[in-house]
Amino acid sequence: MATLTIRLPEQLRTDLRKLSRQEHKAVSDIVRESLRRHVAVQQFRSLRRRILPFAEAQGLVTDEDVFKALS
Repeated sequence: MATLTIRLPEQLRTDLRKLSRQEHKAVSDIVRESLRRHVAVQQFRSLRRRILPFAEAQGLVTDEDVFKALS
């Protein structure tokens, strides 16, 4: 596993430490989990932007349209 050094505002550092104690998790674990989620959301948004024109061309504009097509 690689090491990454970042600078945080003092308040964020304090909040992370407090959360760490409350959840009985290491600060590193909380940060890793948060970064994983952020990366996953960004990847999803990127994929969505790329396929949206194809979906719209098929008449799939809303979530409801997609659910109907899959049912």
